[in-house]
Amino acid sequence: MALFKLSETIRKSIHLSSLVIPFGYKYVLGNRKTLGFILLLLALTVSLVIEFSRFRQKSFRKNFMRLFALILRKHEWKDFTGATYLIFSSMLCIAFFDPLIAFCSIAFLSIGDTAAAMVGINMGKRKFLGLSKSLEGSLACFVTTFSFGLIFFWDRPAMALFGALAATVAEVWEIPVDDNVKIPLISGLVMSLLSVFIK
Repeated sequence: MALFKLSETIRKSIHLSSLVIPFGYKYVLGNRKTLGFILLLLALTVSLVIEFSRFRQKSFRKNFMRLFALILRKHEWKDFTGATYLIFSSMLCIAFFDPLIAFCSIAFLSIGDTAAAMVGINMGKRKFLGLSKSLEGSLACFVTTFSFGLIFFWDRPAMALFGALAATVAEVWEIPVDDNVKIPLISGLVMSLLSVFIK
């Protein structure tokens, strides 16, 4: 259990650093969709080359596992890593969502998923709806994403509210889709639909 906590703490600390994607898109690239998409496409290409190399080349896999075994979940040994899914979903968010919605939905993944894991692992006591996720972890996901969303949607708090709720539901929802894909895409889709009615 102690090793699991250490692994998840390191993993989520790295996960939180993925905020560089939304903040880089907004403040460095100035919300330029095409440039953001191209850069993420290049990053995805590199990531896929690494993924397929470790699947097919024993020596590469051995070195890869030596470096990253502690932070990989068991299913990632034979599947794509969360980082690859994160780059892919970020690319889709930038391509299809309004810049502010893309920014928040990607950030919701970094912040909400990290908060849910850290609180759930360390303080999660109550399971609900028959799921493996804890009530405490889900509340942490909602509070952090809603608070973050309010900073940027201060004039449209309903966007922050429903975006955070969507991110939380996506994090809890146990469907066979990686959290790094479902959290930003579901929250981004909900905020995009809501934006039609809230200007």
